[in-house]
Amino acid sequence: QVQLVESGGGLVQPGGSLRLSCATSGFTLAIGWFRQAPGKEREGVSCISGSDGSTYYAESVKGRFTISRDNAKNTVYLQMNSLKPEDTAVYYCAGRMGHIATISPKDYDYWGQGTQVTVSS
Repeated sequence: QVQLVESGGGLVQPGGSLRLSCATSGFTLAIGWFRQAPGKEREGVSCISGSDGSTYYAESVKGRFTISRDNAKNTVYLQMNSLKPEDTAVYYCAGRMGHIATISPKDYDYWGQGTQVTVSS
């Protein structure tokens, strides 16, 4: 059974950093990070392939966020730097079988429970 568990959210001041982790249940999945702010639709933030490690970032986070994976630990990370108040949201990781990653929520079959990120002074 595929399970995804996020951790690492919290409260941070603007300009600060957080690292989110997504622990998977041992399957090599293509992983996407998504976020959803109150009253808004879920949006794709970044994704990483299950095979060659290729990555993609939404324009809103490019240059500030970095996605990576440690297959030995079955964990995918999202390093978030230079955080802004508009980054405030619940962040979810999602997985899909196969190696191609996308930032479209409809492409993913497995979801974590989410972790809250709040950027505020």
